[in-house]
Formats: sequence, C-alpha cells, structure tokens
Amino acid sequence: MRLSWRRSSRAEDRFESWITEQHQRRVLAGETTPSGPCPGEGFLRDLARKSKSIALSDPRIDHTANCRNCMSRLLELRGENRSHRQQIAFTAAIASCTLIAVSVVVFWYVIGRKTTPVNTAVVEETVNLSDAGTVRGEQPGQLQSVELPAKRVHLTIILPRFSFAGQYLVAVTRDQNGNGVVAEGVAPTSGSGTQQKIAVDLDLRSVKAGAYFLSTTHEQDQAAYYYPLQIK
Repeated sequence: MRLSWRRSSRAEDRFESWITEQHQRRVLAGETTPSGPCPGEGFLRDLARKSKSIALSDPRIDHTANCRNCMSRLLELRGENRSHRQQIAFTAAIASCTLIAVSVVVFWYVIGRKTTPVNTAVVEETVNLSDAGTVRGEQPGQLQSVELPAKRVHLTIILPRFSFAGQYLVAVTRDQNGNGVVAEGVAPTSGSGTQQKIAVDLDLRSVKAGAYFLSTTHEQDQAAYYYPLQIK
C-alpha cells in the first residue's frame, strides 16, 4: 500500500529537531553568549506556551535562545505544559470511551436483545505505514486509503520508520482535524531499532461504512498524523 507524503514529513521534523537539540546542547553547556538582561518569569511562561503576543523580533527571544539559565527554565516550563496537555488528552480519551460504553448499555436496554446473534469475533488486521509519508492535521492533500472492516478489530500498526517509541493514542475520526471520534485506544510501542509498532483494540461494529480517518498521536509531542480510512 503506497501513501503519498506532503511537505512536512517526519524526516524533515527529525532533522529540525536534531538542529534544535544541538543548539540547546551548546547553550546549556555555556558555549553561547547572551545579550541583554534575563527576561522575567512571566515572559518565559508565555514563550513556553508559544503565545502569539510575542513578536519574533523581541530581543528577549534572542537572549533566551542563548542564555543557559533562561534556556534551562524554558525547557522546564515546556515540560510542564506538555505534561498538562497529555493529562487533558488522555482524560478526554478515557471520558470518550466511558461515554461510548454507557451509550451501548443504554441502547441495548432500550431495544432489548436482538434475535440474531451479535458478532463478537475479533478480527486481526495489520496496517503497514513503514514507508508512509506522514501528514499533520489541517494540511491539504490526499493519501491512498487504509481499509478496515466494521467489526471488532485487533489492529497492529507498523509505524513509519524512525518513529519515536512510547505510548500512542490511536483514533478513528470523521475528519482530519480530529472531530467526530468513533473509536479509539491507547497502546505502547514494541520493536527495536528504526522500526516500531503498536497493537490496539478498536470496536468498529457500530460504525457505518464510509470514509473516515485513522490517526496516531504520540504521548510527548501531541502531533496527530492522519491517514484516510475506509470502513467496509
């Protein structure tokens, strides 16, 4: 299965991250010389939140980018913000799963038992994205669709090469902005070297056939990558 990729690929993201890490290493090692006085705590907090009120021409940004003390504090604040976002995301995932479970119980209580047997069999499916170009949400373009059946699915996803290890939120949504979640699950990666994969259970029995999106979101960077999905 071939998936076309867009301008912001994982390879480009990794290269930019490597450059950033190299600069941060030099700053934290005291190998750079900042200009001007250190900004206040409030400015660093706004900068950590990537506030749009801060202009890139602000000289305090240049100071922070070259000051060991300011850089160290900025990284701490970003870590705190990332942890807070993770808590919100996974709390929302748990709440969504709970809502789905409650809806199913109420549905069966209202209509009673069906005379035909309920399909409870679990289908094993694998989606291989090892050679896939990945696409951040909100970017334009088209990708060849992934296909899954409208059943209970134990889904193994082979992630694109050089994907980060850790925990991923896997979701089936109605659009590539993350709206209209119809199924989701959380699972850690397994594998070694440049190849990582995740295995997650998705209940797609109540999902109508049609076009959806399959997304993967890493627990740290919270960047969602979307793949067009056809439910059969």
